[in-house]
Amino acid sequence: MTFTRTHKLLIAASLVLGLSGCSAMTAQNPASELTPVNAAEMEGADRLMLFGADVVAYFTQNAYVQGKPEFSSTYQEVDFHFSSAEHKALFDAEPTKYIPQYGGYCANGIMFGIPWGGNATDFNVVNGKLYIFGGTVSQAAFELEMEKNIALADDYWEQEVKGNNSFIQRAKRLVIRVPHYKTGEEQAAEVQAAGKLGS
Repeated sequence: MTFTRTHKLLIAASLVLGLSGCSAMTAQNPASELTPVNAAEMEGADRLMLFGADVVAYFTQNAYVQGKPEFSSTYQEVDFHFSSAEHKALFDAEPTKYIPQYGGYCANGIMFGIPWGGNATDFNVVNGKLYIFGGTVSQAAFELEMEKNIALADDYWEQEVKGNNSFIQRAKRLVIRVPHYKTGEEQAAEVQAAGKLGS
């Protein structure tokens, strides 16, 4: 039996709906303006952004720093941990300044309309905005044409991803790929050719 794209999408959507009660789906899709987010249920938090990374530290220290449960805030139904009371206070005064772009998902994935991945340790702050990536190759590929790729990711975030269920969007774009989609291998080859990473 041959499956068309429509069949594959329907199968993927059925699987997603069957998993609608799972904690990952709940954690990533709050009923707020921040949906979807790269969050997980852990450490007593229903939706812990970036597994508890201190989002303020990216700006104040240009570094990944793990937050602590004793310094926590909730904004738009999403939980945040901080490494200090000072960082918590900075966030509480102006939360939107510190929230990562694209809900904390890999910016390279959002460029393809796919809200997936995002490691707290792989990041870049560009023009006062925090971008998270799913690994060093993903980050290097995105940074090969930073302005163009930010514009693409911004468009897909605003037009398709923001406000929608992360699992359904992911299933859709893994089946119906965007015209400029590239596999991980293709991106790695481009990064290698550009001399941005070792072999």
